[in-house]
Amino acid sequence: MKTHYYLGWFNNFFPENLGRVLQEDISDRKSIAMISSNPFFYEDDGSTERSWLDQAGIMFDEYHLINFRVQKEDAQTLIQNASVIFLLGGNTIKQNGFLMEYELSDLIKKSRAVVMGASAGAINMSAKWICSKNLGYKVEISSVYDGIGLDDFSVLSHFDLENNIALVQGELSHLSEEMNIYASNKDCAVRVKGDKIDILGNVYLISHSKIQKLDETL
Repeated sequence: MKTHYYLGWFNNFFPENLGRVLQEDISDRKSIAMISSNPFFYEDDGSTERSWLDQAGIMFDEYHLINFRVQKEDAQTLIQNASVIFLLGGNTIKQNGFLMEYELSDLIKKSRAVVMGASAGAINMSAKWICSKNLGYKVEISSVYDGIGLDDFSVLSHFDLENNIALVQGELSHLSEEMNIYASNKDCAVRVKGDKIDILGNVYLISHSKIQKLDETL
């Protein structure tokens, strides 16, 4: 059964209820493959995201960081063999380009691993996402990027949503006619397990230009 976690950002650690379901879902802990969002910046090593897992008591036999230090073929093998794939937070555009250059997206889609993404990583897991200066990107022209497409929806993660609801609704209105968009800020998660979608924290659904806050289910 496919299991995907679209995470926001956690200032401290995973909430207890999120840690509990992760403990249940991540039964195979042989190896974790962490995909950098700034693959030329080697100090960007996923230590924050790893600390969340450590605090939740989820440890792995092997930890692998995938960036430009790793050869393309080796990166693909690490993805194929991973128990968990974690797309790290940071630079959404650079991570998106890296996924394409290293041809990782299809391998991630085919993998039986639990797939997680934090912030930028969660956005790149989704089917499509909007790159716009109003959403914090340093671009002049808004455009739509294709993500990995693990699930047929879009994600806006780790954005100051509560103070910008009208802006977000306007910016994402057009895409929301095509697919559902799950928007969240910090300390949030959307879990897809099989056909079921679970919500943790303040998560909003934007669909057909309408926005509504979702009830927590975790």
